[in-house]
Amino acid sequence: AFFNCSDQTNTHAVFTLRELTRSTPAVSTADSPHSVDILEMAGSNQVFQFSGMLGRSLARRVLGVSMHANVIGRFSDLLIAEFPAMRTPLVGKSIAESRVRETTGVNIVGVWERGSFYPASPATLMSSHTVLVLAGSQEQLGKFGSVFAVRELSHGPVLIIGGGNEGVAAAETLRESGIDYRIVEKSPRVARGDDRIVVGDAADMNALKTAGIDNAPSVLITTRHDDLNIYLTIYCRSIRPDIQIISRATRERSVSKLHEAGADLVMSYASMGANAVINYVKGDDVLMVAEDLDVFRERVPEPLYNRTLAQSEIRSRTRCSVVAIVSSGEGTLINPGPKYELQPTDELILIGTSEAEKLFSRTFKERHAASHSSKNQRPGSSAPASI
Repeated sequence: AFFNCSDQTNTHAVFTLRELTRSTPAVSTADSPHSVDILEMAGSNQVFQFSGMLGRSLARRVLGVSMHANVIGRFSDLLIAEFPAMRTPLVGKSIAESRVRETTGVNIVGVWERGSFYPASPATLMSSHTVLVLAGSQEQLGKFGSVFAVRELSHGPVLIIGGGNEGVAAAETLRESGIDYRIVEKSPRVARGDDRIVVGDAADMNALKTAGIDNAPSVLITTRHDDLNIYLTIYCRSIRPDIQIISRATRERSVSKLHEAGADLVMSYASMGANAVINYVKGDDVLMVAEDLDVFRERVPEPLYNRTLAQSEIRSRTRCSVVAIVSSGEGTLINPGPKYELQPTDELILIGTSEAEKLFSRTFKERHAASHSSKNQRPGSSAPASI
């Protein structure tokens, strides 16, 4: 059962469910961080405080915090991470020219370009708007950060527009990372004497100037109103063409509009919530790292037995990338090389869109099953009728 109403209503509903049964799993949302414990005491198996999760995710993508790749998912020892190419040596290079895999062991499996995901190829060109999707071990991602991290940043504070739950969570994450910030918030009661909060309207140039927009490396737009976020994105982009703009979107249909308005990165509240719930339900079989982008397991199909990864042509034929192999003899091999020979007992860990996952099944499993059935059919005989 999934409960997604107000904190009080969710508590009442979960408590009522527990009077009827203890076996049904209960997943609930909490708007306030103070409600998490109460919902757990009422009987929730899992409580998601999405506003806090979203605020922390926004802050982790800020230039200066993302000195290392931002981990967005874990599949056993395999880590999936994002890394903005903006202001790094990667801008203007193709993936082949960057030599990321050769120098760090990290595999670039895809790129986000203004909200759209594309599988990576050697010819994929990286721009200042590109966000890389990386796969690797903790050690490999650490090496990637040391080689390709942003080196020179403005020393001005990060600007956060909105002092709600998302803005507060973002500020806490920045503070933990040693990054200075300023919050622009309309409500005087939110400030409570905090000199890092500028009381004023973000549409007022004076408020933004006071908060330091002229020197800020990044601005986080965290309000819950998409129309206002689009307005503020356009406004901030007109003031600072070179600033990194990261915005929240409440409705999924607003993501593309925010990118068109000038946002470099957009975090969707709806997608993040759906991903979290789906991953909880699916457990260890599938990891949804973003909308329509999954990490999943597959036994090596029979047509690929004893073929090398290069010979399998999995990426070119299905648009899925093999990011790890679980071998009975060697354990988990992260980003195995093209000469690795696939064994019947191996398990592939792949990343791809839902369409790519279906294509993998059609290419290597369904066609083989059909061919095998055809070979077993005796000449001149007919298939048995269905019962």
